[in-house]
Amino acid sequence: MVAERVRGRSLETVGLETGAPVVLYLQNPKEKVFGLLLALDPSGVAVRGLDLQTFDDWMRQEARDGDPELGLATLFYPMHRVERVERDETIGQVPGYADRFAREVGQTIRQVLGFED
Repeated sequence: MVAERVRGRSLETVGLETGAPVVLYLQNPKEKVFGLLLALDPSGVAVRGLDLQTFDDWMRQEARDGDPELGLATLFYPMHRVERVERDETIGQVPGYADRFAREVGQTIRQVLGFED
């Protein structure tokens, strides 16, 4: 999947494997996207995600098991728009988005999307 390397290590070994929760920082226009990484290569980044501004609304919807009004879409961003790809993770006392979601909803994002049982 990912042919790029970081200081001699594959991106998978630094946490950017398929299915990893990530935050994309995009330019032109500026956007932040949360999602599960589907592919990363020189042409761009594919995620199953949504605009970070709608994450909390989506999480609340899933927590109350309401009718789906928001959801994650399969998205592709060409590399010229990508400023940064950051693995979403808990750091110290600050929970990552995926960890917040699991705590509030009682299931992981991967479970909700049917990526695992």
